[in-house]
Amino acid sequence: MSALQYWIWLSSLEGVSVRAKAAVIRRFGDAETAFFAPSGVLGETEGVSENEARLLEQRNLRRVDEILGDCEAQGLSILTMQDTLYPRRLRTIWAPPTVLYVKGRLPFVDDEAAIAVVGTRSASAYGIKMSRRIAGEIVRCGGVVISGLTNGIDAAAACGALEAGGVCIGVLGTAHEMQESELSRDVCQRGALVSEYAPGTRSQKSFFRDRNRISSGLSVGTVAIEAPEKSGTLLFAAEALEQGREVFAVPGNADAAGCRGTNNLLKEGATPVTCGWEVMREFRSRFPDRIREDTQGFRTEKNAPPESVPPSSQCPENGTESPKKEIDKPKSGAYIDLREQLASLNETQLRIISAIEKEPTHIDDIVEKTGLGAAAVLTQLTVMTVKGIVRRMPGNRVALNVQRR
Repeated sequence: MSALQYWIWLSSLEGVSVRAKAAVIRRFGDAETAFFAPSGVLGETEGVSENEARLLEQRNLRRVDEILGDCEAQGLSILTMQDTLYPRRLRTIWAPPTVLYVKGRLPFVDDEAAIAVVGTRSASAYGIKMSRRIAGEIVRCGGVVISGLTNGIDAAAACGALEAGGVCIGVLGTAHEMQESELSRDVCQRGALVSEYAPGTRSQKSFFRDRNRISSGLSVGTVAIEAPEKSGTLLFAAEALEQGREVFAVPGNADAAGCRGTNNLLKEGATPVTCGWEVMREFRSRFPDRIREDTQGFRTEKNAPPESVPPSSQCPENGTESPKKEIDKPKSGAYIDLREQLASLNETQLRIISAIEKEPTHIDDIVEKTGLGAAAVLTQLTVMTVKGIVRRMPGNRVALNVQRR
């Protein structure tokens, strides 16, 4: 019997947690060695519960042939932790999946500036628009988008990447056969769908939380776009931070309940971004041959490159915001007139503005000049970034967004 079958045995054991499976591999090195371990030894593995040990000790291979047949029928390839295409980036997380079931063409992830784009399922028109736009800009700057493909922000990000002619990797929280949709088929044409769950695995609520570690583990950074105060997006961001990944967040309306979570991430130190390039430029030194600034601007599906995948009917629309009144029409210039905004600023914000010099100013210098705490400065800078009064610059610097004459 080939070594692959023992990996499938371990990966498909229902009732054994991902943490326990990872503990088994850490102790024994591979699934085959674990399978043939002396009786009782599997149960002595740290991190394996008594019930999990009982399931492991059964050494039941009955499902293996069925799973292999289903993989062939569904067009799935199988990557184990010992395969060269298994991402090294993923091997280093706290509980790497023992097996990845892959549909489509998985790029060599370790060479890619892969960015996870996450957010609420109950997205607003603003959230959908920003998700599609930023994902499209990420791929045009040389990145790859990681998406959970769930409704709302995740699906919009996948669509944005595809519409821009880029690569998307969809990470599933179920077995492949439970994710049959037009969007998932489109993703497979440009990239891949991956799941740690063998065909026939019954879905559980915990799978979607477990999926976070894979999405983040495949990525070098995470962009959070619109999330309420209690949201799975915040759990994802916490997972990303634990893995040492960069976390970015898109500022949202301070009055919108659906943006409180992402705005709180900014207060806690996430890097504020408003376009894909602001994300990708942070990784230029790491991927110098891949990342380049996008000079084309955002393109919708109406003017996407001809080689791109046609937009899926499941791609969320940009929303149905009511037409702007003439009085709301934005200035044609790229910068606002700062003088028009000063009257709306509070005393703290004015102190911060006065500390920003003509050249971009480091946030630490603003904290020192104003005597305000770092948290207060970051919070107010976020508010003023949303208003368009200041803009964030590389190297934790900010500049006044003064209208050019």
